[in-house]
Amino acid sequence: MIDTVQKLLRTRMDDDSVAVISPERTWTWREYLAGAAAEASALLALLDPARPRHVGALMTNSPAYVRSMAAAALGGYVLCGINTTRRGEGLRSDITRSDCQLLLVDDDHAPLIEGLDLSGVTVLNVAGPRYTEAVATAKTLVPHEVTGTDPFMMIFTSGTSGNPKAVPFVHTMSVMCGLSLVAQMDITAEDVCYLAMPLFHSNGVAVGFSVAVTAGAAMVPVKFSVSRLLPDLRRYGVTFMNYVGKPLALVLATPEQPDDADNPLRIMYGNEATERDIADFSRRFGCRIIDGFGSSEFAVVVVREDGTPPGSIGKGWGGVSIYDPDTLTECATAVFDDNGALLNADDAVGELVNTTGSGPFTGYYNDPAATSERLRHGMYWTGDLAYRDADGWIYLAGRTSDWMRVDGENMAAAPIERILLRLPRLSQVAVYAVPDERVGDQVMAALVLRQGESLTTAEFEEFLSGQPDLSPKAWPRFVRINDDLPQTATNKILKRELSAEGVTAGDGVLWERGPRETSYRVLG
Repeated sequence: MIDTVQKLLRTRMDDDSVAVISPERTWTWREYLAGAAAEASALLALLDPARPRHVGALMTNSPAYVRSMAAAALGGYVLCGINTTRRGEGLRSDITRSDCQLLLVDDDHAPLIEGLDLSGVTVLNVAGPRYTEAVATAKTLVPHEVTGTDPFMMIFTSGTSGNPKAVPFVHTMSVMCGLSLVAQMDITAEDVCYLAMPLFHSNGVAVGFSVAVTAGAAMVPVKFSVSRLLPDLRRYGVTFMNYVGKPLALVLATPEQPDDADNPLRIMYGNEATERDIADFSRRFGCRIIDGFGSSEFAVVVVREDGTPPGSIGKGWGGVSIYDPDTLTECATAVFDDNGALLNADDAVGELVNTTGSGPFTGYYNDPAATSERLRHGMYWTGDLAYRDADGWIYLAGRTSDWMRVDGENMAAAPIERILLRLPRLSQVAVYAVPDERVGDQVMAALVLRQGESLTTAEFEEFLSGQPDLSPKAWPRFVRINDDLPQTATNKILKRELSAEGVTAGDGVLWERGPRETSYRVLG
């Protein structure tokens, strides 16, 4: 039985079909894995067996990155994907807290570690002479044999609600993710997989790399680019792409072209896309999109099945429920009015949990405080707010930090965001709380328009007044319109940065609605 990535890759050592594609050249599986085995041999010779066999990777998605992933699997050590958006002390902490003995960097990221105290860490530039010579002169690989429960990689959470946390991603989970998704999407060795999501994150590894190596499909590892996406799809014959966060919205913000659907993309799999973006992207680019929900810890899985109602993320796997974190009881079933507005938010909205435990998640690496926050009372707590209707369909309400107390009423950000995104000219929306001048919170919305679009205060007021399921208290008190919003490396909007800025427009335009009024005025 193949239960490790190590065993899986060994079955492809003599495969002469294409494994990796770059602008410069292609590698067969035989060539790709021979290079990975040489890298593994060279790095194992540098690792101290008395310390954790951890190798950090601070690199852009590239052939070098996926070679290092295969090297870690074949060699039996752990590759720690370091978040490339981190800087200074945060970056140093990620590297040292992951117990990295070696750190692989590329030319783009080598400057980030200059001046950092990385004592005990040997830095190797994958484009440098020392690394090249070590791999070229490596002896035959003598691997450390692993089991299915051994970590293949250390992958980092996206960091939307705090510092990124390292999650051990075991070999069996990588194989299981690959097998499940390959079967679900009919991926074969004839497919070409576009790996544009960061490979330090769960989506890039579990939904990108694992799918490709399980199917024996070709990989195109690149950094995501809106302008380069369609040309790349055509150039490399891409048939599958994974995504997380806002890539669909970012692409859809560009003007539509009559030949957009003239591309080989067949299917996409990801999470956090809106229903509107899924429908628009599928139509515009002629592909099928499957959007699910899963935590980086793989402890909670929600599947969007056929028949999922608008706004819902689907139904949860066994043990998934909505709990009140204070009373430790299951929340009430959601009740809606005739317009679809949630009537019992106080009783229905709670935290999305796995009541049966944490599944494969055993805790964050070297972070007991964060682990304790997630694993409480025998359950896994996601930090995501949600509610569930009478048929079991789950709706996200935002993060636990997205609760707002407006005029004595509890509100959640996500339902308001879903309503605002009905306005076709909007590309991105973030709703968050800002302090009320007296007590509680006020609703603030940050908007990004699609390219070439405009929006007046009168048009926005008319749109809001036409949404029957939008409570008057949920009308944003303040609105900022910007060309872009702060995001993580996985294209998730950093609301905590917006909230910290308060009632400001940044480099954009700020609107204000007076108390108990329905009209907006431009402040600046």
